Amino acid sequence: MDETQRQQLEVYLAELRLHIDAKLAVEYPVFADKPYPLGRCKEIRNAIYQVLQQQLSEKTLAPPLTPLKLSTNSNHVLKPVWGSLRDEYFQNALLWGEWYIDAANDTVNPNKPRVEIVKLASSGFHTITSFEQFCRIATEYWQVTIYRNDIYPALAPFLPLLCINEKGACWLAAANDDMISLARTSQFILSERILSSLPPSPNHVKRRWLHTYGSVNHPLLTHTSADPITCCQTYRREQKDQDLHFRDEIVKAYLHLAQGVSCT
Repeated sequence: MDETQRQQLEVYLAELRLHIDAKLAVEYPVFADKPYPLGRCKEIRNAIYQVLQQQLSEKTLAPPLTPLKLSTNSNHVLKPVWGSLRDEYFQNALLWGEWYIDAANDTVNPNKPRVEIVKLASSGFHTITSFEQFCRIATEYWQVTIYRNDIYPALAPFLPLLCINEKGACWLAAANDDMISLARTSQFILSERILSSLPPSPNHVKRRWLHTYGSVNHPLLTHTSADPITCCQTYRREQKDQDLHFRDEIVKAYLHLAQGVSCT
């Protein structure tokens, strides 16, 4: 893709955003008291990706999409990604070969252009490689305090973090495929490391969680007195990192807790 093609694609996606925004702004008007599009990079990225997948499969193609179509035919795949942008915030974007396509470039600063397409090497985008890195970004970007997940220790090898923001909202992190994969790929060594370094959750926070979800009947949520670090070691010994069925059970258990609690 040459510079002219890059500019044409950027303009095309910006115009596509106008149509997508009209729908998403109604569906997602506010995120953490901030108006759309702030905080909605995932929803915007997913909507753009879905439309592009459909358009690239059609016989008649808009001229700005021609490079994507030609490259797709030669196994140059357009794929969604999530990670760190300059270690300042989390971002959902698209990768296409050596190009970084940010179709939600205005979801942190609404004054920035809707779409940015740059070479991946100069984008500042990287995958997240540790829970420590995740914590550094989350602490500043989300304005949260992070504790170890010692409330639901059976989930902790996969979801080792407990976030509390300034308004008292509290949730387990990081419940996305990338961070769960990071935990599994490391055989829970990275989870064990961050659990060892974080402070325990405050007692009043534990009480709020157990009161809110005490009636949930799921075996992975009942052993609240276990040690999360021991759970990492046990899962590693039992090779739970390779057990996709167990991974799915962890996610199902988490879904009971996904709304989090308010600690105010």
